[in-house]
Amino acid sequence: MTNLEALKQFVIDEVEKNKNELLQLCSSLIQIPSENPPGDSTEISQFIADYLKESNVELDWHESADKMYNLLASQGAGDGKELVYCGHTDVVPAGDLSKWDFNPFSGEIKDGWMLGRGASDMKAGLAGLIFVFGLFKRLNIELPGKLTLAIVPDEETGGEYGVPWLLERKLVTGDGALIAEPSSPLNPTIGQKGSYWFELEVFGEPGHGSLSPLAGNNAITDAIKAIEKIQGLWELDIHIPKEIQPLIEVSKRYMEEVEKDRIKYQPVLEKITVNVGTINGGTKSNVIPESCKVQVDCRLPFGVTHAQVSDYLKQELDSLNIRYSIRLFGFKSEANYTPAENPVCRAIVDNISAITGKEAYGVMQWASSDARHFRDHNIPVLQYGPAYLPSIHGYNEKVQVEDIVRCAKVYAAAAIDFLHNN
Repeated sequence: MTNLEALKQFVIDEVEKNKNELLQLCSSLIQIPSENPPGDSTEISQFIADYLKESNVELDWHESADKMYNLLASQGAGDGKELVYCGHTDVVPAGDLSKWDFNPFSGEIKDGWMLGRGASDMKAGLAGLIFVFGLFKRLNIELPGKLTLAIVPDEETGGEYGVPWLLERKLVTGDGALIAEPSSPLNPTIGQKGSYWFELEVFGEPGHGSLSPLAGNNAITDAIKAIEKIQGLWELDIHIPKEIQPLIEVSKRYMEEVEKDRIKYQPVLEKITVNVGTINGGTKSNVIPESCKVQVDCRLPFGVTHAQVSDYLKQELDSLNIRYSIRLFGFKSEANYTPAENPVCRAIVDNISAITGKEAYGVMQWASSDARHFRDHNIPVLQYGPAYLPSIHGYNEKVQVEDIVRCAKVYAAAAIDFLHNN
């Protein structure tokens, strides 16, 4: 056994020895409601700062918006590579409490499950990063490079005041990043589709409803015609770049072998998905509507750009001879990925395989996350975190305790590998 292998085994053993502390930390994070909206991270940020202070870790606080706090800390020699541990403190609202089988802010452990809002997305993963960072400090683990902990308050509503805020101000840099977002146990996400959210407003001319369709111009019926054209985006034949095809194929394999209930969704990896999410128009039934607004969420595969989608929509909607406007909002990104052979991907994937004794490989995500911001700043990144995927953003969110512990072991071992290997 080499010195590096011995060091990795030592920290893995220490995670196992101290796993009750890790689980208590996770429970405590869940017990602090940090729903976004409203996005107030004061209480949870202070708790994390107090916890890490016990390991002699001092955090720098950066308030990016009212009561939204980004927390930063670093350790290591500083002369070498830098790895960023990244996680968000905010969770989606718990919703109708009567539909939960347990208190969403209990943080209870029952029958091997950690229960509560954020258990899977992503307080279990966040707890793992914080715990390992503090553990390294307590154990005086010598790191040849720099390990940075970046805890952000704003991911669930688009993330404007979290990761991109830090990166744009160069408060965070790095040679690689690990985000503890939910994933399957053996399959980190190393790529994701792009996002194209837009609002279409169609304009008509008001008039008395008893004279329609001879009088006025109905914005709602014109919007229906427009929606039919928009849905044509799904039918477009997208040419996936040759270098991306292996990632698409391994992601299809994942859907066949791991999340078997998702086999029927394989086409989304190569198609523009179209979800007409909201429609709002008219004033009352006997008035011809003069306006109708439709909000649409499209996810873009590799091989198509925002500009191409905009050109397609303009051409198709112009052909209808209607009056309209389009406004982009929300998530905006092109499809992006980190190559599987990149050192940060290898560090995570190899250590998953070593710790579980099973084959691990990176796959593509059909949604979006903070990973795109790191890639925009040329920082290779992947996502790996404990999760029970069917429960994310739903009622009765939970995660298996053994997944929390396993991921923390991977975080520790991967940091040592990444920082020691040039």
